[in-house]
Amino acid sequence: MSDNATSGQPAATRPARKRTYPPLPAASTGPAGRCPRCGEGRLFDGFLQTADSCKVCGLDFKFIDSGDGPAVFVILIVGFLVVGLALLMEVLWQPPLWLQMLILGPLTIGLSLGMIRPLKGWLIARQYEMKAAEGRVEEA
Repeated sequence: MSDNATSGQPAATRPARKRTYPPLPAASTGPAGRCPRCGEGRLFDGFLQTADSCKVCGLDFKFIDSGDGPAVFVILIVGFLVVGLALLMEVLWQPPLWLQMLILGPLTIGLSLGMIRPLKGWLIARQYEMKAAEGRVEEA
């Protein structure tokens, strides 16, 4: 039986050490769709469906509750950009309405679909980073 020189305990009876992970910035892990703890595992199973847990570090994703946050951010950001572009187009060129719809419709859909997943990942990573949890009322 081999003893570990540093702990003085046999290797079989030594408690297993938990692996520690350095804090990772939410701005890099979230938009990339990676686990907020290890930065390697996949955060999403589908387009917006979150995985049950990280396959690399085992982090349980049951804490995730991004709610309507990503959709609200997308609506505000895309709305600002598209309405601003529509106003600019109208003032500078006065294109017919069908042309504006032809340009701005696909742009709106493309921007919305392109932004929703990275924003959801970022909000989930921020939630993990800030250790956000459901509010509780303490009884006196």
